[in-house]
Amino acid sequence: MNDWPEGWTDDNRSGNRYGQGSDSDRPESARVMGHVQRRPAPPQQRPAPPRQRRPEPPYSGGYGDSAEYDSGYNTGQVYGGGGNGGGGNGHGGGRGDGGYIQGRPAPNWGRRIKIGTLSLVVVVLAVSIGTYFWADSKLKREVDLSKVIERPKAGDGTNYLIVGSDSRAGMTAEDKKRLHTGSAEGKRTDSMMILHDGSNGPTLVSLPRDSNVEIPSYKGSDSGKFYPARGRFTKLNAAYAEDGPELLVRTVEFNTGLHIDHYVEIGFGGFAKIVDAIGGVELDIPKGFKDKKSGADFKAGKQTLNGEQSLAFVRTRYAFAESDLARTKNQQKFLAALASQTATPSTILNPFKLYPTLGAGLDTLIVDKDMSLWSLAQMFFAMKGVTGGDGVSMNMPISGSTGGNLVWDKAKVKQLVEQLNNDEKVTVTGK
Repeated sequence: MNDWPEGWTDDNRSGNRYGQGSDSDRPESARVMGHVQRRPAPPQQRPAPPRQRRPEPPYSGGYGDSAEYDSGYNTGQVYGGGGNGGGGNGHGGGRGDGGYIQGRPAPNWGRRIKIGTLSLVVVVLAVSIGTYFWADSKLKREVDLSKVIERPKAGDGTNYLIVGSDSRAGMTAEDKKRLHTGSAEGKRTDSMMILHDGSNGPTLVSLPRDSNVEIPSYKGSDSGKFYPARGRFTKLNAAYAEDGPELLVRTVEFNTGLHIDHYVEIGFGGFAKIVDAIGGVELDIPKGFKDKKSGADFKAGKQTLNGEQSLAFVRTRYAFAESDLARTKNQQKFLAALASQTATPSTILNPFKLYPTLGAGLDTLIVDKDMSLWSLAQMFFAMKGVTGGDGVSMNMPISGSTGGNLVWDKAKVKQLVEQLNNDEKVTVTGK
C-alpha cells in the first residue's frame, strides 16, 4: 500500500525531482505549470456630482505593485478618517480625512431682515389705516357752516372756533353730581376760543362768554327762516343758546370780521373722560383756590389733575376777582397742557392709551361737516404749539364793561384780525 499522496512515488521521496537531476535511465519529462493570468483593473468610475470620492490608494497585495484595486462598491458615503477634522465614522455631517460631505447652507440674514422689516411696515400701515378710518367714522359732523350767511372773506391760515359746552348728554345722575354740572336742560357754551394756525405759529384767543356782542341777521339752522338784525346786544353765549353753533359762528364772524374755517365742540363728559384716559394732566397752580359751585379745591404747586378736578379747574370763575377773564386764562393754560401731554409717543404709540383717549374724545366731539380727521389732528398739534414757544395765547382785547357784559376794544380787535388774516406775527395784547 502506497501511503504517499496520489501521483507521488518513491522517486519523489528520494529526491528524484524535475530540475535536480536523476539517475534514472528514463528521460525526465517536462512538467506543465499552471498559467497565472493577470486580471486587468476595471475602469475607474466617476462618482456622480455633487458628491466626491477620494481615490483609493494603490493595492500591492498579490497582483503587482503597479495595479490599483477597485472593489466596485460605492454607496456615496465616505468612511474612516477619524483622526483629523472630527468626521469619525463619516455619518456625523463633518468632514473626515480628506473626504467631503455637503451640509446645510448658511442662513441668509440679509434676506431675513428685509422680509421681517417689510412685514413690520405692512402691519404698522394696516393698523394705522384701520385706526384712521375707525376714528374718522366716529366724528359727529353735525354743524353745517353752509347755513351761515354773509360771511367775511377767508384769510391766510386756518381758524378754528373751539367751544366747550355744558352739555350733560350721556351723563348719569351720579356723573352730574360728581362733576358738579347741575341738571339744567339743553346746553350752553361754557368757553369759546379762536385758534389760528398759520405760518407764524399758532395764536389762541379766548372769547369771554360775557362779551357784549350784537346779534346779526341770520337764517334759522332748522327752519331756514330769515331773521333780520334788530341792533340787539347781548352776551356772546346767548347766541349759542338761541340757535346753536351756526348762529354762534355767524355772531363771531360779524363782530370780528374773521372767517371761521372749522367748528369743534366738546361737552363736560367727554372732557373729563379724555383726561382720565391719559392718566391725568400735570399742572402748576401758582395760587390755591376753592369754589363750591364748580367743586374746585386746589392747593398751590405742581399736581396731577384727574377728569373731575380738571373740569372744576376750567369752570371756576367765582373764586377770582377777574371772574370770566381769569377763567379764560385757566382754560387756555389747561388745554395747552392737555394737548402737550397727550401728543407724546407714550400715548400715540401705546394702543392701551391711544384708543381709550380717542374713544373718549370722539364720542362727545361735534364738528362741522367739512372737518376731516387730518384737520382735527392739525388743530390738536397747533394747540400743543401754543406752549411750545412759537405760539401766542391771549384774551380778546377788552376796553371796559357795561356793568355785566365785557366790551371789546374795537381798535385792537381790528388790528388783531388784520394780523391773523394776513398770517402775520401777532403783536396785539389783550387783558
